[in-house]
Amino acid sequence: MPLVSTGELVSGARAAGHGVAAFNVITLEHAEAVALGAERAGAPAILQISENAVKFHGGRLSAIAAATAAVARASSAPLSLHLDHVTDPELLRAAHPEGFSSVMFDASKLSYGENVKATADAVRWGHERGIWIEAELGKVGGKEGEAPLDAHAPGVRTDPAEAVAYVAETGVDALAVAVGSSHAMTERTASLDHELIAALATAVPVPLVLHGSSGVPDDEIRQAITSGMVKINVGTALNTAFTGEVRAHLTAHETGVDPRKYLAPAREAMAGTVAGFLGLLK
Repeated sequence: MPLVSTGELVSGARAAGHGVAAFNVITLEHAEAVALGAERAGAPAILQISENAVKFHGGRLSAIAAATAAVARASSAPLSLHLDHVTDPELLRAAHPEGFSSVMFDASKLSYGENVKATADAVRWGHERGIWIEAELGKVGGKEGEAPLDAHAPGVRTDPAEAVAYVAETGVDALAVAVGSSHAMTERTASLDHELIAALATAVPVPLVLHGSSGVPDDEIRQAITSGMVKINVGTALNTAFTGEVRAHLTAHETGVDPRKYLAPAREAMAGTVAGFLGLLK
């Protein structure tokens, strides 16, 4: 199936009152697992490659982007390609020739004024090329290299009035908000502020994005979608499934050297995780 656009998937989910999941891709096996899980669930999905994943691949986007796009095109599920948590303007500009329909431009570490300026510039660049732009307001936290952050500390969560002004000033197509989740959680113990999600969904004219969904329990995700969340980002849960299978295989087969023997069950475990998350969003 040809690649679909992220904007199309998000708009369709929002209109139907559903969520749409975006899964982080690090290796070819991640991309294959997302496609397989989406096919099994009979649902669309977004394959997203983060700036950190690009760094893992030596700072070169082309190979992992081409491989991920090829997997998506070979799938029967509607899949889009998204570039996530981009802080480097050079990487932003690389999105268009590589076939990405959307980019999450992350200026959240900057002051509010600097965030607005940088994001507005990214939006202008993206819209000139038909690229859908997501941004972040608030402090989700938990990314590698960041200091620990209490997701419910004062000043961390996204303020609805500020969010309205931010969207108007930047022109973004979607907004990632801080409502109680955190990146890189390996246990699903996050408690979301559903009252805040509802207030943001009512006030902000663009779709809302939940980062750090791996740490959010099933019932919290369902309620978040009911409250107005649309794009649900999942990364660490795939890595947990992947690593668990690799570790189990290598423990049981200490002399084994064929990576296919552990990558196959690891890919299957990730596909099961993908299908499970997609089942929550309908």
